[in-house]
Amino acid sequence: MAILGTGAWGSALSTLAAANGYHIKLWSRRSCQTLTEVVKDADIILSAVSMKGVRDIISQLQLVKISPKTILVTATKGLDPQTTCTPSQIWQKAFLKNPVAVLSGPNLSKEIQKGLPAATVVASEIDGVAEMVQLIFSSYRFRVYTNQDPLGVELGGTLKNVIAIAAGVCDGLELGTNAKAALVTRGLAEMVRVGVDWGAQQDTFYGLSGLGDLLATCNSPLSRNYQVGYQLASGKKLSEIIEHLEGTAEGVNTTQVLVRRARVQKISIPIAEQVHRLLQAEISPQQALWELMQRDVKPEYE
Repeated sequence: MAILGTGAWGSALSTLAAANGYHIKLWSRRSCQTLTEVVKDADIILSAVSMKGVRDIISQLQLVKISPKTILVTATKGLDPQTTCTPSQIWQKAFLKNPVAVLSGPNLSKEIQKGLPAATVVASEIDGVAEMVQLIFSSYRFRVYTNQDPLGVELGGTLKNVIAIAAGVCDGLELGTNAKAALVTRGLAEMVRVGVDWGAQQDTFYGLSGLGDLLATCNSPLSRNYQVGYQLASGKKLSEIIEHLEGTAEGVNTTQVLVRRARVQKISIPIAEQVHRLLQAEISPQQALWELMQRDVKPEYE
């Protein structure tokens, strides 16, 4: 098995698979081995690179002869700025004959590296593919479920990053438990609206890769997206925050792409809209709160 990307997430996944006795080859831009050497004869290739590195990795792999039987697993959370496609959609378009799976869940890398218990989801539309990946990572400390809705699993892990930024702002402003509960709940409603419009199954968003991941990232300082919101609430500039983050806060790019597509599709995402304006420095955290609270009254369910 080859794992592309040796950041916190890729390293955590390699540790889990190695503990189960699987031979793992790791690759990053700083690797001594070439990408060709790492993926040679691999029955599974898992990509844990950031969203901005996905197309570059794919371009390099297209120059390598990969068996059509090789399973391609994406563990990236984000949206492509040019096309608004998810990582799995980009992978599948580039490798039409290969089975593609998505791995996503409430998986804060530092907790997994400590051996703390966690669960995740592997999704694929092709029978047996998710089950194969499930066996590689399942253990007494990492429970892996399967799902047949890869788009929903992927969007859950991607869209929650936007709400996690808002949750960080909420805590940074010390707005309290009531406000946080309302924010996360209405944030989930936005995720469902977007996901269903894009073709995902509604139930998926109430599972581990949706609600589960949302709860994890909206309540943990370990979440980079949460940290972005928390520090924005303290008055720091976005450029300064990003410069000092350990890794990429995918929610920053995702917010821009999501808002652009939602406006075209006429999908109501008021929380994401305010996060977008905040990231663009158009409003202050206090103004964002005020505008959300002053919206017209409406039914909870439409």
